[in-house]
Amino acid sequence: MATLFGIGVGPGDPELLTLKALRILRAAPVIAYPAPEQGTSLARAIVAPHLPGGQVEIAIRMPLEVERFPAQAVYDRAAGEIGAHLAAGRDVAVLCQGDPFFYGSFMYLFGRLSRDWTVTVVPGVSSLTTCAAVLGAPLAARDDVLAVLPAPLPEDLLEARLRDADAAAIVKLGRHFPKVRRVLARLGLAASARYVEHASMANQRILALEDVRDEEVPYFAMVLVHRRGAAWRNP
Repeated sequence: MATLFGIGVGPGDPELLTLKALRILRAAPVIAYPAPEQGTSLARAIVAPHLPGGQVEIAIRMPLEVERFPAQAVYDRAAGEIGAHLAAGRDVAVLCQGDPFFYGSFMYLFGRLSRDWTVTVVPGVSSLTTCAAVLGAPLAARDDVLAVLPAPLPEDLLEARLRDADAAAIVKLGRHFPKVRRVLARLGLAASARYVEHASMANQRILALEDVRDEEVPYFAMVLVHRRGAAWRNP
């Protein structure tokens, strides 16, 4: 029976691919990956140096605007195409930037296909741990409560969640960065916040919060903040 693989391909650096993911990628006759409606797939670009060639490729083209995502019809079509390959006995490896089950697009295919097919999820290096590594900022220590907060949350809810956390990772920044900056300032956390975009990629940037230009913040940016300033410090 054919297997569907959800492959975490890591945050962007091709060397952060796991050995298990590499083995499956090289053996799978079919690979699928999310891609914008126009242009190339970042997930595929990450693994491109490792692909053997000759594989069937399925580009899952989808709108990336927040208000239109997740695009259910897109995943329905992709599940049908992938299911046809599985029914024909061909394994399919679906690429997912970062980790498949940490805000990963693969979860929507998993929900559609896991009832009928064998699925193996291969975890990947997540953006969360990558950002901590490149910033030199441990996420949490001892009994710290770490919150992972999507920047699109309403401003009052974002502030309430930050107020209750010892440490936080604020993800999916993009156009929501001005709101995040305001909340951090009100809570007195701006000085201890750290900003990184495109972590581990060639275009990685690390900036002080006051140097970030609102209009230039990409979706793949994150702010890490710890109430003590650093996790290793005593309360």
